[in-house]
Amino acid sequence: MDNQGVTADPQLQQFIEVESQKQRFQQLVHQMTEVCWEKCMDKPGPKLDSRTEVCFVNCVERFIDTSQFILNRLEQTQRSRGSFSETMTD
Repeated sequence: MDNQGVTADPQLQQFIEVESQKQRFQQLVHQMTEVCWEKCMDKPGPKLDSRTEVCFVNCVERFIDTSQFILNRLEQTQRSRGSFSETMTD
C-alpha cells in the first residue's frame, strides 16, 4: 500500500485551491478596508474630501503592492521547495 494514503481527485484539489484563493482574497480586501479606513477616515461625512480620497488611493495602492510582493515571494519559495523535493525523490 502507498505511504501517502489516498490521493484526492485532481478536480477536487483544484476546486479546493480556487476556493482557498477566493477566501484569501476576501480576507485581504477586509484587512485592506480596515487598515485604510483607520488610517484615512478622520470624520465620516456625506462626501470624501480630497485629502481623504488621496489617502485612500495611496493606502490601497501600497496595500496591493505589498500583498503582491508577499504573494510573489511565497510563490518563489514554493517553487524552489518544489524543485528541491522533486530532486530528492528522483
